[in-house]
This record gives sequence, C-alpha cells and structure tokens, in this order.
Amino acid sequence: MAILKFSASAVAAQIAHARACKTFLPNWNGPVDRPALILIVGNGVHLRSNGIDGTTTRIVTTEQADPSFAFADGMNPFRDTDWMAQRRMAFRDLTGQFYTDILDDVQVLIDRGQGAIRLATDGHSIRVFVRRASDYLIGGTYEVPSGLGGTFRVILKDACDTFAIVQNCGNSAFWEYEEDESAPMSRERAARQGIGASTYSHKRCEDFDAMQPYRVPLDALMETDDRRAA
Repeated sequence: MAILKFSASAVAAQIAHARACKTFLPNWNGPVDRPALILIVGNGVHLRSNGIDGTTTRIVTTEQADPSFAFADGMNPFRDTDWMAQRRMAFRDLTGQFYTDILDDVQVLIDRGQGAIRLATDGHSIRVFVRRASDYLIGGTYEVPSGLGGTFRVILKDACDTFAIVQNCGNSAFWEYEEDESAPMSRERAARQGIGASTYSHKRCEDFDAMQPYRVPLDALMETDDRRAA
C-alpha cells in the first residue's frame, strides 16, 4: 500500500472547479452527472476535476499534465527531478486514470482545516487515509479485522504512518472437532469384512493469541468501541 500526499489547497481548487461545472467527463460506465476527482497516474501523479468548461479538454490522458492540477508530493514532473522513480515505487509499472468517489470525504477534511490530504492506494483502489501514527498509543488495545468475519483484539507494538505492528491479546481460543479417516482398521481390511472403514474425531485448538506479531494497515486499527464492519 502506498500513501499519496497532496496539498489541501490544490485539491480544494480542483473540487471548486468540478462543482462549478454543469457537465462532466464520463467514466468507464458512461456519462457522469456529478462532480468528482480523477486520479491520473502517468506524467506525474495528480488529482484533477472531472468538470468540463470552456478551458477543459474532454480527453483525459496520462501523457499530458497541467501545472494547475493537484500533484502528489514528490511526483510533480514540473518540479521533482525523481518523480518517475517515486511514481514507480507507488504504482510499479501501472499507469492510467482512476475515477474516484472520494470528493465528499476530502471536502470534510478541507473544511476541518487539514493542510494535507493523504490517499491510500494499492494500485487498484483509492481511499482517504485519515489517521496518523501519533493518533494511536503504543501498548494500547485495539481491534483489527480478523479475516474470519469478525475482529481480533490486539496490542499495538509499533506504528508508522502507513502500517502498524500488532499482536493478538485477549482472544478466546477456538476449538473444533476433526474427523480422522485414517482409523486403526484400514479401508481394505474393512472392505474385506464387509463393514465401513471406521473413523474417529478429536479436538483441535486454534489459539489466536499464540500468533506472532503481524503487520496491518494503520487505518485498520479500531478503537475497542468502534464497530466498523470487519
């Protein structure tokens, strides 16, 4: 996962432009009837308005960029000499355009006086990244999605502005019965005697708290009273 950082004032200008327009650039599904932000990965990495006015081209291209667009820090071809290396670190060889649905969430942060807007991307999805490492308490108790439809209770061991290192703590052990078909009587012998091969079962315990510390995205950490879906 890569974190892209943008000037809030530059993004605000693109939002204002989009909201001032009455027609909009289409997305892959067809016509669009509302303002939005488009993330362009190509000649730099930038956010631009989807609005169409007398000065806006109807063609979105990754080959051309306008200095007025909101460029990600370190990925501005008009200013950063190593922008291509920075882009490759974030997106590898991927280029293209992402028609996002983040405009309202970004506007909330701008209205709160946020000086920078951070977006998290894995190259396929884009979301607003709100929290910082300083927002969390090392040694504090949090919850993270378990991948099993619920959450794990964890202790925060370390954090940076992208990832957190956590260790499970205070989770109930999980018991299940397993059938073992490799019974004392073999299938061949049972068949000769005209009976079914015998089976037996035993308990297996999965102690989630015995897991080694592991890494999760920073914004996957939930306060213990936060009930976001896992």
